[in-house]
Amino acid sequence: MNTTSKQQERVILIGLYGQDIDRIQAEEYIDELELLADTAGGLAVQKILQNRLRPDPATFLGKGKLQELSEIVKAGDIDAVIFDDDLSATQARNIEKAVETKVLDRSGLILDIFASRAQTAASKTQVELAQLQYLLPRLTRYWTHLSRQKGGIGTKGPGETQIETDRRLIAQRISTLKEKLIKLESQRGVQRKSRSDTLRTALVGYTNAGKSSLMNALVDSNVFAENRLFATLDSKVRRFTVNKDDVLLSDTVGFIRKLPHNLIESFKSTLDEIREADILLHVVDVSSHVFRDYIHTVDKTLLEIKADSKPVILIFNKVDRVNDSNYLAALKTEFPDAVFVSAIRSIGLDSINDRLKSILEENYIYKELHVPVKHQNIVSYLHDVADIQKKEYDEHQVHLGFKINKKHLGQLKNLLKRSEITETIV
Repeated sequence: MNTTSKQQERVILIGLYGQDIDRIQAEEYIDELELLADTAGGLAVQKILQNRLRPDPATFLGKGKLQELSEIVKAGDIDAVIFDDDLSATQARNIEKAVETKVLDRSGLILDIFASRAQTAASKTQVELAQLQYLLPRLTRYWTHLSRQKGGIGTKGPGETQIETDRRLIAQRISTLKEKLIKLESQRGVQRKSRSDTLRTALVGYTNAGKSSLMNALVDSNVFAENRLFATLDSKVRRFTVNKDDVLLSDTVGFIRKLPHNLIESFKSTLDEIREADILLHVVDVSSHVFRDYIHTVDKTLLEIKADSKPVILIFNKVDRVNDSNYLAALKTEFPDAVFVSAIRSIGLDSINDRLKSILEENYIYKELHVPVKHQNIVSYLHDVADIQKKEYDEHQVHLGFKINKKHLGQLKNLLKRSEITETIV
């Protein structure tokens, strides 16, 4: 889609219902497709749902519905037809021939949005790789310009057709992008290693659940937040304090049903923030009628990226949009461990901090230490990182009893060693 145009493209949205989903679900899904189209710069002028047990292998729609679609396109000055499911190369080619306008499927639309939203070198590389992997098996006449990017001499083998040359050039570009991502991932790995001693949390959730708004509310940051799908592509990491412990909070790309597999693979480095987090904060838009479907999609994606075994705090966001107090009460009974908040209105945020505090306290142990009075640097350090519960002075020593996070014990022992203190922590 032409996302740079000031004028929105007029699009028709197509979906199916029948064997796997009922009409109500299909209507929810096509409404979501409308949001995706809007994010990409399209104006949905019509939505069409067809009742079919399964897509037609040649044309996706039945012949009659395809003919009807063709007439609507020609009469309505339509710029594109967008399908809520993925199309095979054959289906896309046949549909485009019939309707004589641009045809996109769900994955192609999502990839287009990602391309327009990518900001950093990593996300731009990831998106380009995903797009090429998506387009390679669908290559028809669209990529004849690629050969010109490389220069003509030495790029063609004997007897190669243009499409074969394009496939080879795309394969070479894919290889180059993969190598670039490996280097970028190595750099990100060094950054993550430097944060290994700090509790790491990651916001996950269906796209547009309000993750970025919640990050801004929790850590007083200015992460870009917008009421559109996929407002965030690059993971953002911010630091905040719970008790005396630093906590790192990552805002990650939102999940969505039927997220293209190539996109999941390409965004491996971004998703590593989820895989390597200690705790996941699963943000859910409680005002949505299909939030359970969204929870299922997120859980399924976490399973796919092997992050399903991590501790999860379920956070129902946007409670300010729910006017039925009885409905909220029923949800609190159904989900007793969940936290109910409004990131925009700063409602219930203390409950998240309390939950994180209780998790952090599980890593605390009680210790005692005798420190020579002259080593006030040790006492000062313990005041900074530990909860001092007992402090008694005598002529030569300070007797300290404290609760300390296990991760700080090694630092404390090193500090004692550098200060040439032989006292044992008990």
